[in-house]
Amino acid sequence: MRPFAYERVSTAAAAVEAAAAARAASVLQSPAHYLAGGTTLIDLMKLDVMRPETVVDINALEHGAMGRVEADGNGLRLGALVRMADAAEHPAVLRNYPVISQSLKLAASQQLRNMASLGGNVLQRTRCPYFRDVSYAACNKRNPGSGCAAMDGFNRMHAVLGTSDRCIATYPGDFAQALIALDAAVEIAGRSGSRTVPFATLHRQPGDAPAGSRRCRGGRGRRRRRSPARPSPKRARKPRPRPRSPARTATTTTHSRSRSASAR
Repeated sequence: MRPFAYERVSTAAAAVEAAAAARAASVLQSPAHYLAGGTTLIDLMKLDVMRPETVVDINALEHGAMGRVEADGNGLRLGALVRMADAAEHPAVLRNYPVISQSLKLAASQQLRNMASLGGNVLQRTRCPYFRDVSYAACNKRNPGSGCAAMDGFNRMHAVLGTSDRCIATYPGDFAQALIALDAAVEIAGRSGSRTVPFATLHRQPGDAPAGSRRCRGGRGRRRRRSPARPSPKRARKPRPRPRSPARTATTTTHSRSRSASAR
């Protein structure tokens, strides 16, 4: 692992400022990265895929709104620093939003769910083996303009829809699909203040610039996700075909909702 500076912040404003000062054209090129659970970032630093000059520890922010699950008549609010295991077992989530609980429980082992944050899960990098192995130079996400080794390589776990001739790598998370199915919104904090956008617009299709895979860049942090006031139907479920162990990335993931005539 390459040497890096470690910085700890205790406010959202300080976190935004620490990353904004080091803003770059893409996430991988940014010299500053946020550290929450670290279950993806540390792995990618060890693999030499991500090479931050500064790691900004934001875990102190979990003592505020970013670390809370709040449910009321206005809906469900999930802080970005809530741990996956805590959100999956929260009574309001289990009772009213079972599809969120299921998507989190199926996403990883219990040990990883105890550490990983919801924000980190949503913004995790692709698990394409060509992206994660720097011996493959051809990766437009890692080296823009270099090509895509996956197109002519082993690509059973790659995308069928939402691809381009520059990249076919998938976003590996299940939690994000549940939020899209629930018409959730995400609050993004930046130097100019906070804004809320539909969660479905957070991730971008690869297009001509696969390296820029989401709306958030340096100097912007995800604060919380909001689901509609109406609870998801109890029949909302998350089919997830996958090979072998439960922690493996899904080959296909779907989320569906249905309502009886009496509920309309």
